[in-house]
Amino acid sequence: MTETTGTKGPAATDPPSREEHTELKRVIGPGLLLLFIVGDILGTGAYALTGRVAAEVGGAVWLPFLCAFAVALLTATSYLELVTKYPRAGGAAAYTNRAFGVHFLTFLVTFAVMCSGLTSASSASEAFAANLLSALEVEGEHARLTLVVGLAFMALISLVNLRGVGESVKANVALTLVELTGLLIVIAIGVWAVLDGKGDFSRVTEFDTSGGDSAFGAVTAATALAFFAMVGFEDSVNMAEETKDPVRIFPRMMLIGLCITGAIYVLVAIASITLVSPGDLGDGDTPLLRVVEAGAPGFPLDLFAWITMFAVSNTALINMLMASRLLYGMSRDRVLPGPLSRLLPRRRTPWVAIVFTTLLAFLLIGYADLAALGGTTSLLLLCVFTVVNVAVLVLRRSPVEHAHFRAPTALPVLGAILCAYLATPLSGRAGEDYRIAGWLMVVGLALWAGVWAFNRWTASRRGSAPERAPEPDQQADSPESAGR
Repeated sequence: MTETTGTKGPAATDPPSREEHTELKRVIGPGLLLLFIVGDILGTGAYALTGRVAAEVGGAVWLPFLCAFAVALLTATSYLELVTKYPRAGGAAAYTNRAFGVHFLTFLVTFAVMCSGLTSASSASEAFAANLLSALEVEGEHARLTLVVGLAFMALISLVNLRGVGESVKANVALTLVELTGLLIVIAIGVWAVLDGKGDFSRVTEFDTSGGDSAFGAVTAATALAFFAMVGFEDSVNMAEETKDPVRIFPRMMLIGLCITGAIYVLVAIASITLVSPGDLGDGDTPLLRVVEAGAPGFPLDLFAWITMFAVSNTALINMLMASRLLYGMSRDRVLPGPLSRLLPRRRTPWVAIVFTTLLAFLLIGYADLAALGGTTSLLLLCVFTVVNVAVLVLRRSPVEHAHFRAPTALPVLGAILCAYLATPLSGRAGEDYRIAGWLMVVGLALWAGVWAFNRWTASRRGSAPERAPEPDQQADSPESAGR
């Protein structure tokens, strides 16, 4: 993995420190970016997904997480080339727009990424509400209370988001440190228990093939599920315009963050399966609580429940930040209606995008079956990552005038193949994922038709035809020249 120069750029060993002009506030430095990436990737995945992966593969629960990390690392190199080449908000949707210039495809990618963020944030809000009521030992019917607390929590997240990115990333630092502490506690308990002669370390090499699948099939199916735990790195590129010197710091911080989280996932999985059998680990929604209880019965479980709440809070905050910046960036590039790019005058936060995404999250919390959307979210993102891995190769025909990260060509090619494979039924993915994804795409098509009609109407009022998306080599970095 190397850096390269544009046609007129400086030497590859000396990438530019200049920052492109942006209306957003640049407050994220290397440390904050690293904690943002680590906090987003860990999130609720480590606290809730370990048991589900164990139910799929058995004792070798660490292997799917390791495979998911490898696939994520391949795709991350494509994101690094693109975010350092085009350090602007928008992420995968912006790269798709530049590479292919097709409004329809760009809109679907935008919609898929937005769905992934809102689903994760809404699920985290419901999990926070359920854990809070449980920790407070609230008795009686919880369904209505869970809804009310979940909505109130999402409203609080939106206020933090509106307040400013500085306040948001400070909250992220605190929440990330808490959730990281919880996972380190699990790893420490696992090490201590093994040294004390507890648990069964031999389980880490056992595969569950009782469902008729081979060991390879079980690992593949579990990897398709575990990949959801590693997708958080994509959110960070939407914060490029609020990052100080993104061209210089993104490659190092993202690769360090991925390696840290990959190691933590594997160690947590090994500690968990050593202390709790795969069947028990996959039974219920609090697998790590079972691990702590088995390895350290005297540990205050209420404290760990509160740590879990902080972890899911961080997931909600980061995903709502991502979703609002995604809509802001794509509105400014005229893929979405213009009002979504409006900023608060003093805070310089995209208030219309924040309000819009918060309202959508309210609807998901109130009406959607969030538990069934986790696999669908993973499916949609795998499709998006396939497109991004292809886009990075297409955009190499359009050099820029500054040095940037460049991934070896083999990595995006391999990343595209593996992501596409994990998105197909060959990977053992549940059919329900495709059914829900199909309905979401129907909604996306309806929204695209509405945006297309809106663009036609506004163009006719200006007395001009709707603009076509420009070719990749005609796209400039300014919002005025970005195509639809």
